[in-house]
Amino acid sequence: MQPSRAGARNLITDVPGLRVGQAHDARARTGVTVIVPDDRAVCAVDVRGGGPGTRETDALAPENLVDAVDAVVLSGGSVYGLAAADGVVAWLGARGRGYALAAATDVPPSPVVPAAILFDMANGGDKAWGEAPPHRELGRQAVAAAAHDVLLGTAGAGYGAMAGGLKGGVGSASVVSGDGYTVGALAAVNCFGSVVAPGGRTFWATPYEIGDEFGGLGPAGLRADPEDWGLAKAAGALRNTTIACVATDAALTPAQAKRLAVMAQDGFARAIRPVHAPFDGDVVFALSTGARPLVEPANFTLGRLGSLAADCLARAVARGVHAAGPWPGSNVVCWSELPS
Repeated sequence: MQPSRAGARNLITDVPGLRVGQAHDARARTGVTVIVPDDRAVCAVDVRGGGPGTRETDALAPENLVDAVDAVVLSGGSVYGLAAADGVVAWLGARGRGYALAAATDVPPSPVVPAAILFDMANGGDKAWGEAPPHRELGRQAVAAAAHDVLLGTAGAGYGAMAGGLKGGVGSASVVSGDGYTVGALAAVNCFGSVVAPGGRTFWATPYEIGDEFGGLGPAGLRADPEDWGLAKAAGALRNTTIACVATDAALTPAQAKRLAVMAQDGFARAIRPVHAPFDGDVVFALSTGARPLVEPANFTLGRLGSLAADCLARAVARGVHAAGPWPGSNVVCWSELPS
């Protein structure tokens, strides 16, 4: 078997059949990211944070009727951001995409679009939107812009995000296994915990780095006292969340996709300290495009894919913060400004 490697783009869109669209509102300091499969894809979700905000996640349970989705939405805006899925649903439905019980020309399909949100409401942006929050329109813009290239850092759902005391953002990464499976991850990083070890700029995810994708600093700086959280947010900053999607071209059942999502959550623990707190809303979706059969023994192969997904998600978290830049006119601290 060949060694694993990063995909050609080192993005979630290395998984064949996936595209990503993003949009943001600079004045409001918020944004939306949409993961769009070319064809309906099996999806599952795992929720670990104590303060999640989600839409359509109950529909993803393997015992329920719906067995595939049309898109996954990650959004800023807290509860207002859930409306981003409305814009995505309207755009997809107008193009005939969605779930249909019968082929009836006078009944539009129902796009299945699960979503999760993060809290970016206190970042200094103009939130005086009254009865017209921007997220529905941002969702429509994002899905319409879906492509294979993904802008990292201060973009999409990560536009208004803060990762501990540093500017957060959108990160993505991919890996191709030795036997040819592709796994990708995309995260919008708005965590309470720190993504770097105390006293320096070394990412907690450094042991999983491929090449120099987020600085290539090596593991020498990885140490901390038990309760030294370094650049975590202040104790009163109780509105956080890291939301993510992992994906693979392996053909998974809904139950197997759920296990992939569960295992992928470990990527947050490898990249953020602390994580899954009562005031985080951490959510991971898992998508399967089904292009490659799951080779036997299936459970062992699934376990391998889950481990790859966790590592990939840790790398995506670090890449999002590594690429993040300041908002126009702001003095927010970015990773690039930390002393070397």
